[in-house]
Amino acid sequence: MSHSFPRIWVHLVFGTKNRQLFITPDIESKIYRFIKSQMIDKGCFVKSINGMPDHIHILTLLNQNISLADLVKQIKGSSSHWVNQHNIYSQKFAWQTGYGAFSVSESQISKVDAYITNQKAHHQTKTFMDEYEGLLKLHNIDLRSG
Repeated sequence: MSHSFPRIWVHLVFGTKNRQLFITPDIESKIYRFIKSQMIDKGCFVKSINGMPDHIHILTLLNQNISLADLVKQIKGSSSHWVNQHNIYSQKFAWQTGYGAFSVSESQISKVDAYITNQKAHHQTKTFMDEYEGLLKLHNIDLRSG
């Protein structure tokens, strides 16, 4: 076969360092816009991006020419630098070290997109850790093994 046709959707989740409530309503759209621009620069289509003050969800179509680890490192590093460079907060902004990355089948894109879009309503009844542990369980990942 002379052509490659990868189509890999990923649901990314990562939090702020120490789960600090940095991503406030007045700044979230700016941070999301910056992250989306970084991902587009890396050739990744972003279907949705949203979150809460202590974490973010992104549904993206990966570019075959960049590894997932490199993409996450790039967007977390560049967005932290951008926030700190613009003195948006009085203290240093940073993301947590790890992240969750979950594959999404084509048939589930609209469901995951709606899930990400409705983060504010979803978190009226569930904490970030409850949500994250649920995602890990759904994808057969043992939190204690990581």
